[in-house]
Amino acid sequence: NTPETAQALRTLAQAARGVASSTTDPKAAAAMLDSARDVMEGSALLIHEAKQALISPGDAESQQRLAQVAKAVSHSLNNCVNCLPGQKDVDMALKSIGEASKKLLIETMPSASKSFQEAQSELNQTAAELNQSAGEVVHASRGSSSQLAVASGKFSEDFDEFLDAGIEMAGHTQKKDDQVQVIGNLKNISMASSKLLLAAKSLSVDPAAANAKHLLAAAARAVTDSINQLITLCTQQAPGQNECDNALRELEAVRGMLDNPNEPVSDLSYFDCIESVMENSKVLGESMAGISQNCKTGDVPAFGDCVGSASKALCGLTEAAGQASYLVGVSDPNSQAGHQGLVDPIQFAKANQAIQMACQNLVDPGSSPSQVLSAATIVAKHTSALCNACRLASSKTTNPVAKRHFVQSAKEVANSTANLVKTIKALDGDFSDENRNKCRVATAPLIEAVENLTTFASNPEFASIPAQISREGFAAQEPIHQSARSMLDSSTYLLKTARSLVINPKDPPTWSVLAGHSRTVSDSIKSLITAIRDKAPGQRECDSSIDNINKCIRDIEQASLAAVSQNLASRDDISLEALQEQLTSTVQEIGHLIDPVSTAARGEASQLGHKVTQLARYFEPLIMASVGVTSKLRDHQQQMTFLDQTKTLAESALQMLYAAKEGGGNPKASHTHDAIEEAAQLMNEAVEDIMVTLNEAASEVGMVGGMVESIAEAMAKVSLLIPQMTKSVTCPDELGGLASQVTVDYSQLAVQGRLAAHTAEPEEIGFQIKTRVQELGHGCIFLVQKAGALQITPSDGFTKRELIQCARAVTEKVSLVLSALQTGNKGTQACITAASAVSGIIADLDTTIMFASAGTLNAENDESFADHRENILKTAKALVEDTKMLVSGAASGQDRLAQAAQSSAKTITQLTDVVKLGAASIGADDPETQVVLINAVKDVAKALAELISATKCAAGKAADDPSMYQLKSAAKVMVTNVTSLLKTVKAVEDEATRGTRALEATIECIKQELTVFQSRDAPNKTTTPEEFIRMTKGITMATAKAVAAGNSARQEDIIHTANLSRKAISDMLTTCKQAAYHPEVSEEVKNRALMFGSECTTGYIDLLEQVLFVLQKPTGDQKQQLATCSKRVAGAVTELIQTAEAMKGSEWVDPEDPTVIAETELLGAAASIEAAAKKLEQLKPRAKPKQADETLNFEEQILEAAKSIAAATSALVKSASAAQRELVAQGKVGLIPANAVDDGQWSQGLISAARMVAAATSNLCEAANASVQGHASEEKLISSAKQVAASTAQLLVACKVKADQDSEAMRRLQIAGNAVKKASDNLVRAAQKAAFDKADEANVVVKTKFVGGIAQIIAAQEEMLRKERELEEARKKLAQIRQQQYKFLPTELREDDN
Repeated sequence: NTPETAQALRTLAQAARGVASSTTDPKAAAAMLDSARDVMEGSALLIHEAKQALISPGDAESQQRLAQVAKAVSHSLNNCVNCLPGQKDVDMALKSIGEASKKLLIETMPSASKSFQEAQSELNQTAAELNQSAGEVVHASRGSSSQLAVASGKFSEDFDEFLDAGIEMAGHTQKKDDQVQVIGNLKNISMASSKLLLAAKSLSVDPAAANAKHLLAAAARAVTDSINQLITLCTQQAPGQNECDNALRELEAVRGMLDNPNEPVSDLSYFDCIESVMENSKVLGESMAGISQNCKTGDVPAFGDCVGSASKALCGLTEAAGQASYLVGVSDPNSQAGHQGLVDPIQFAKANQAIQMACQNLVDPGSSPSQVLSAATIVAKHTSALCNACRLASSKTTNPVAKRHFVQSAKEVANSTANLVKTIKALDGDFSDENRNKCRVATAPLIEAVENLTTFASNPEFASIPAQISREGFAAQEPIHQSARSMLDSSTYLLKTARSLVINPKDPPTWSVLAGHSRTVSDSIKSLITAIRDKAPGQRECDSSIDNINKCIRDIEQASLAAVSQNLASRDDISLEALQEQLTSTVQEIGHLIDPVSTAARGEASQLGHKVTQLARYFEPLIMASVGVTSKLRDHQQQMTFLDQTKTLAESALQMLYAAKEGGGNPKASHTHDAIEEAAQLMNEAVEDIMVTLNEAASEVGMVGGMVESIAEAMAKVSLLIPQMTKSVTCPDELGGLASQVTVDYSQLAVQGRLAAHTAEPEEIGFQIKTRVQELGHGCIFLVQKAGALQITPSDGFTKRELIQCARAVTEKVSLVLSALQTGNKGTQACITAASAVSGIIADLDTTIMFASAGTLNAENDESFADHRENILKTAKALVEDTKMLVSGAASGQDRLAQAAQSSAKTITQLTDVVKLGAASIGADDPETQVVLINAVKDVAKALAELISATKCAAGKAADDPSMYQLKSAAKVMVTNVTSLLKTVKAVEDEATRGTRALEATIECIKQELTVFQSRDAPNKTTTPEEFIRMTKGITMATAKAVAAGNSARQEDIIHTANLSRKAISDMLTTCKQAAYHPEVSEEVKNRALMFGSECTTGYIDLLEQVLFVLQKPTGDQKQQLATCSKRVAGAVTELIQTAEAMKGSEWVDPEDPTVIAETELLGAAASIEAAAKKLEQLKPRAKPKQADETLNFEEQILEAAKSIAAATSALVKSASAAQRELVAQGKVGLIPANAVDDGQWSQGLISAARMVAAATSNLCEAANASVQGHASEEKLISSAKQVAASTAQLLVACKVKADQDSEAMRRLQIAGNAVKKASDNLVRAAQKAAFDKADEANVVVKTKFVGGIAQIIAAQEEMLRKERELEEARKKLAQIRQQQYKFLPTELREDDN
């Protein structure tokens, strides 16, 4: 910075000589030159000391000397500035105010020399003059030095007169405390006046200084506020006068808001300004009516309230008008909006002034204890605000020096405040001179720290940049300014008139004057509202842009007509490639403006005019380029495509402008936002369409310039590309389209590539991804260029070889990019693997629960649960540590994340193994406790799966990203479930509490299931309403069990209820969501289903909690509450069933209807038979190398016959289903049976017959399989075939009972039945023949010896008798079986013995 300092000193020397030569006072000229010389000498010394400090940076003495020299230079600069023309007069005024303020330091005020009324009147008059002088100082500071000299002199004179009037008024106060307050307020006015003159002095020296105008306005406002406080204190006895005077002074202060139309007044948006004007005008109207009414009635307190309300409303109106005026000005397309600074210097200046005044009151010997506490509160409030502002500024700035300075300044202010607070506490305990002196000493460092901070915050580097408003913008502001000034003028006259009326209400001429002023105020507010509404930002620009685009649409329509008639003149002044490049760049610019226009239309009124004007400017060159391109094309179809797509883009832009005009940038006009979004979507689609057409046209003629630019633009975003580019080497004819596809794919993946490079860890991998992707982009450019060259010269072998080389290079670079990506997401891959492993563990636990429920989960050894308890607890704690590693791994690197994911998957595997061993050791005689334990570890596994998923999503994200909140939530659930598991493990061996523990775990699990159910995530699959209703039955059963368990209070019942409830609620929630998200379900029914699903679950949770409460306090009243809770659940279940019926609409059928069950069973039987037939298809006779052909033939016959029977029975059962539907259609069997017993009995007969057919066919297939494999006899095969025939006959009888014998369905049924019978007979004959042949072939070896022969005969007879007896027993057994079955057959089937 040394060269800059030297240049600044050179400029200062020239300016000092110029000022000295232009002044007529020799003394002033000499003083200017002397002070400039002091600055030069001090600066030279400062540079020397800075050099020494750099040489020895750790030397404290050199640093101290440097700070002293810097202070001396600053003092010299101030002296130099004070020598400027006009500055001396301001200094004299400041000195005069300081001298006059010494009157306030005397201990005893002189007694009053005038009456109270005279003193009060004089105080009001001098206050008004001082307030007016303050305004003149503000105005003069923007003018010449002579004007400032006159204004500051008058201000000091008015201040002297006001001070005398204030001291006179203090003499009239009766109480010592009141007098102290008056003197304190006069001191505050003195300090505020000095601040005003200093601010005016700074602005006059450097009118372009940042924030100087803001500081001056704030200082003037502080003077007005201080005066108002004093007047309010002194004139409380005058009826209504102080309120009127305060209001008048406030109006005079806010009038300055209208003087700076290029600076924002507040943070209000344009539509907030309109709302503020409407609200305040309503309040003002009511207040004006109240002023008039209370003047008539003489109600002074109410009059004062109305005046205060009117004053606030007028200030609000002025503020809204000033802000609206600013927004109107900056919204003009030729204006430039300002930028907010890093800090608000006004806030710092106000805080500085407030802290100085409070410190002055602290050290004032006359301050009372209440005043000391009040001052301490003010100090604490403002120092806290300053520290917060420093913290925000340090976080926003990118300048490391400024960041460090803000932090250091905040520390100094905080430390000095803490020291001051200690002395204030001591002073509050003992108001001694010693404590007051300590307090005075402690205020000095605080004031110095705040002064330094305020000075630093006033640095131009942190200043706001004011807006630059065009002449058109100023012209648009003028109507608002005129209306606002007229409102303030007429309001001022109205308040003055009301002030006199409240004292003398019986003055008719004054009443007519008041009425006239009221009308003027009302008219000016109406004109203000009209002016603000008429000048709404962006409306004029929207209208102009709409006219512009309408004209462009007419031009494109004319070009289309010319193209249709083949009269479109070709443009010869420019090439086709240049026109295409123009068109491409124009369309791209239009595409880039869609989102800014949409955003401005929805909530940034001040930007709307700029954005729509920019958008409309591109359409004239768009039309010219589009028509030019079309004129050079020879294909008529291609010409019309270009023109139509251009027209579509213009029309979608027109629709966007209409929507934007209606939205107007009003964030509260939500009814217009959908239309704006829709128009933006249409524009985006139109831009995409025309870009695709342009790329295709360019590739067809070998022009690739636009594509290269597009790829280069995407490279700047560090994008990615998939390896489709290798297709470009296939054949020259396809190169154009493939090159275009390369461009589109590369551009679409730009954002993902940028994110991948930005989030990769460590930074080396991110840099590697970025570098390799950039290299890939260069390869794409070469590839597209070579493709274009080959398109022009398809037979060029050299170009073709170059293209192949480029394609290979691109393929290699793609693989390099992919390898870099895989290196960068090691942790994410580990999370995916771990999630898969945990999913398998959950499925395994479900299977284990099934074994436990069936009572088959036993321990392999004689071990107890105590042998496993410690192992379970130790593994669970290890899992908690893994959970912490997972959560921290999301914010750490990929290596740590991978390690955490692998460790957690390993630990959960160990935990489930030890829990399963522990559950098995409990024994199969207590299955419910086993299920409770396994459910607990299953909950942990599910929570871990969710945690791993959340960790994967949150990896590498910022701390305030929504995925981080999801991660914290998942971690919380994980810890909760592990804690629940530990409690369950400890309660397993305690029979008195394990039921209670199981119920608590179930309640927690159901709450987590409900959270998942209430999320917006759609289920993976859908289900039917019938399945949904079946699941609701489980809720009814579980509710009854829960009520019974609550009444019995037995731990076994509680455990059973907990397990049953968990499954019932989980199944209901799953099927409810799956059914609700079915594509055929309407949105209303879906919302009803989800609402009542949540209601049912919430009610059931209340029921379980009530059961828990009953266990703890089993009173009669509590048990009665169980019935109330169960009724709520039952009501929700009823609503769910009705909702499920509504899902089907008119096609709803009762799943309990016997007819529906019959059809379902028939279709199920058919499916079963088809499955058996498919199994037969896969069978082949076993290999027998040396067997006769007849045997092979027999086995093939068995298979073929069994296959034909299976096919025939399948057709038969389907025919029975069709026949049954025909009966329903004919009305012989009702959808809702008239005679439920009769139709139900028939349906049961049909069902049992279908089941018998399916079972017999299945047995036949098994017998055929066994026979072919040599494991069964032909007799079993024959028996199975006969059973198929018998069951088929029963099915035919069941269908014939109510059917029309001549119907088509019955005819098909009869044919199918005959086919089954015929196939069965064929199989029986084949088997019998095989058995007969087998018997013939059997050779009996007859023993030749006599004794042996007799023994052989006896053995044969014995076997015959035994077989006969077995045959007789088998016949009896068959008869008994048939008799028993006959009892259960429906009446229709009993009539036929077959």
